[in-house]
Amino acid sequence: MELFYQIIALLGGLAMFLYGMRVMGDGLKSCSGGAMKTALAKVTAKPALGFILGMLVTCMIQSSHATIVLTVGLVGAGFLTFRQSVGVILGANVGTAITAQIIRLMDVESGAGGILYMFNAENLAPLALITGVVLIMFIDRSGAKNAGSIAAGFGILFMGLIYMRDAVSSLSSVVSGFLLALEGNYILGFLTGAAATCVIQSSSAVIGILQSFASSFGLRLCGIVAVILGVNMGDSLSAFVVCRIGAKPEQVRTVAVHVIYNICAALLLTAGLVVLRLTGVLGDGLWNTMLDSGGVANVHGLFRLVPAVLLLPLSGVFARLAEKLVPDKPLDREDQDIVDNLRELDSHLVTNPGLALDQSAHLIGHMADVAMHNYDAATTQLFDYDPSRATRIDQREALLDQMADATNQYIVSLSPHVTSAFHTRTQNFQIKALTCFERIGDLAQNIHHDCERLRQRGKPLSPEAAQDLKGGISVVNDILQLTVKAFKTNDQALARQVEPLEEVIDDIIEVLRARHVERMTQGACDVMDGIQYENILQNLERVSDQCSDLGVYILGRYDAAITGQEHRYLHELHHSDNTAYRRMFREDYLKYAGQLHLAAKEDTTDAN
Repeated sequence: MELFYQIIALLGGLAMFLYGMRVMGDGLKSCSGGAMKTALAKVTAKPALGFILGMLVTCMIQSSHATIVLTVGLVGAGFLTFRQSVGVILGANVGTAITAQIIRLMDVESGAGGILYMFNAENLAPLALITGVVLIMFIDRSGAKNAGSIAAGFGILFMGLIYMRDAVSSLSSVVSGFLLALEGNYILGFLTGAAATCVIQSSSAVIGILQSFASSFGLRLCGIVAVILGVNMGDSLSAFVVCRIGAKPEQVRTVAVHVIYNICAALLLTAGLVVLRLTGVLGDGLWNTMLDSGGVANVHGLFRLVPAVLLLPLSGVFARLAEKLVPDKPLDREDQDIVDNLRELDSHLVTNPGLALDQSAHLIGHMADVAMHNYDAATTQLFDYDPSRATRIDQREALLDQMADATNQYIVSLSPHVTSAFHTRTQNFQIKALTCFERIGDLAQNIHHDCERLRQRGKPLSPEAAQDLKGGISVVNDILQLTVKAFKTNDQALARQVEPLEEVIDDIIEVLRARHVERMTQGACDVMDGIQYENILQNLERVSDQCSDLGVYILGRYDAAITGQEHRYLHELHHSDNTAYRRMFREDYLKYAGQLHLAAKEDTTDAN
């Protein structure tokens, strides 16, 4: 029974150590989190700079695991490329050794005099805890509370180490026998270190346990070499398992580099130790040296630093190997087309605005196709719901946003090289056009979400409401196709047809809205569903408005009187005696009035 309580004490000390590390790390991240993320996001393609940053960040937050998770997140968010992350990963492996150097303060002798004695673990732990509690409880400032978390975490960490050391001393016979077995069985030592790290999820904690053993009764170098190699490998494997869940290919490649590097580091260190033993450089006296906590920290630090320095020049090789082991997922045809179009935005063409604007116009045309595709998919969900289509709508919207951002940045980057007024007008027009198509994509996604809410209520629309909605969707689809065709062909005549149809759609939406209100008052349609129905009508009307804007922008490309005065142009057009406009409005109204069974107007020319 006594053995049981001793094991509980050991595990309790480990729990305090891990919790102390978490509290201290959270405090450090709160103090420097923004700067840390900014620093990582500014890493260049130079592996050496990434190596230094990875090492410094890990020293700050006391966790290589946390650094790697953060790096993987930055890669996934696009702040870092996979190639930029390689140096950071190698640096994180070195930075984690600083924790062991802090833990070696346990070796400060009780008899040491003056300031040095203050750093004895028994003295340092309560001082850190007192400082932390005072800062957290009595100083009402965020900076003080973060500093208090760091101090308290530091104190808890050392209290955990003291508990572990005392528990280990009580278990000396059991632990000594196990460690003696490890001295003669390097494979068992390696597997023990790897397994312990995978279970505890912290290489620093496992090294801390080894340092507790060393402080209690010492460890031989020959007994811990294999264990430390296993710890390093287990650290990379646990990070790989955690970080690859739901990750993108480039994120999986990032953690794969971590594993590949540690495999190479283990092989390099093993080969080096064998050579040193065979040549007599590492003689029996040194090989069997008894190590205290500081000795364990030094061996761990060397095992982290030496391979990192030697293998840093091979970071490109690690990256290529990871790319082969974790290839990109095959793209469907639409995604591949988008990727191909984005690649056409060649930065080498920025000095030739004419060619560059042709490329961006082509991509904006592709954006128009994607926006129309999403509109069609979103409106189809109303009457033929498909979960896979729902997922694809959100994916397509994300791709559309990516296209809009890339194209906008590309067009703006041309500005220093644009010298003609025509190219300036084209720049302005393209930015307005891509904004319209991006917003149409947003509105399509809004319609999709409204459809989702209607579906969740589980009440189908009445036949009359569904028929009206289909009619509204159809006429908006017509204006969308007309607008996209006018944009792609730069056809002024087609562009002039957009506004009359948009005004007809405004009238149609008002009629459909009134009809649905009447159905709700008669109890034929649900009031709560009516909210979503109204939202869908509103989004349809806004799609039509975007088409109107784009139609005017197309006309303004060749009419300076319209550019910058679009609102006034439309106002005057609506209240003018423009024969062509009045004729097109009348024709469109009569066409769709018949389809939607709208009441015919005696004088359709006054509809505006």
